[in-house]
Amino acid sequence: MTPTIASNAGLAGALVLAALTVAASWMVTRWVLAYLRHRAVLDHPNERSSHSAPTPRGGGIAILAVALPLVGLVYALHVPQAGAAMVVLGCAAALGLVSWLDDLRGLPVLLRFAAHIAAVAVALAAMDDKLLVFQGALPLALDRVAAALVWVWFINLYNFMDGIDGLAGVETISIGTGLFALLALIGTSTGADGVAMALAGLLTAAAAGGFLIHNWHPARVFMGDVGAIALGYLLGWFLLMLAAWGYWTAALILPGYYLADATITLIRRALNGEAIWRPHATHFYQRAVKRGLSHARVTRFIATGNLFLVLIAALSVQTIGPLGDALCLLGAAVLIGWMLLWLSRATPDNPARTGAATR
Repeated sequence: MTPTIASNAGLAGALVLAALTVAASWMVTRWVLAYLRHRAVLDHPNERSSHSAPTPRGGGIAILAVALPLVGLVYALHVPQAGAAMVVLGCAAALGLVSWLDDLRGLPVLLRFAAHIAAVAVALAAMDDKLLVFQGALPLALDRVAAALVWVWFINLYNFMDGIDGLAGVETISIGTGLFALLALIGTSTGADGVAMALAGLLTAAAAGGFLIHNWHPARVFMGDVGAIALGYLLGWFLLMLAAWGYWTAALILPGYYLADATITLIRRALNGEAIWRPHATHFYQRAVKRGLSHARVTRFIATGNLFLVLIAALSVQTIGPLGDALCLLGAAVLIGWMLLWLSRATPDNPARTGAATR
């Protein structure tokens, strides 16, 4: 990459900025939490819940309030002509607003889904025609349609997977810091756009880190749709851009656990004749918590697995040719398969303390 990132001074500056972002997000989350408590915006337990007490919902506002302006500033400084990035940030803010209304009083499923599709369509229309997500395997029109389907699914799975304390925050940190590390390894081939996205990923991760302090088990505040939907949209765009630059293997591996858990669960529910759009508690991580594992233990386990996925993704950007890509994908698949198997079978060390699994 450019010296602003790759040099020791550039790296130190980025890490200092990230630390300040964590602190800012922690403080803003405190303010948002106070507001949510005052307005009684609470998530009440039900039969699908993994918590036992009413908890403020909508803390993702803090992440967006910190991350979106900073990411916009990064692109304005590094890629002033990056109109597509500004369109994406605007759409992320709009999705956050729609999702906040859903957190407050609930919105029809079709209206929310239409907002997701519209935000994706607008961003893809602004994308440079030279950037093909599927690397020329499809003509431009089909490339955009396929990218839209993948992106809409990623937005929704990101929301589906926000079901226990700390998990969405950990996943955001994993993907964001993973993008920063990968783009630092890739070097100058992605140009100023790569520098901007590396910093954007790091700052998004840092904003999630400040929120995670309040969201760690037992959580004092939940992210809510306002955070999960907007973050799924923003991170989905980062990953699509990474794929369009030729690093599609890494773009698949980084969110690999989320993709596998959500997709397998969706297919299983569809085959069982269940209404797949209705809330449920049958994801692998949710079933582990239902068996008595604590939120913290499950989240730490997934965080550890994500660290290894980042390492495999880093290896994939250093390999050359189909064989290297295939071996990296195979390694990631084995790791993710083992993670899902562990979540399917692991039991508490002390079964008598299964109550510790809930808030």
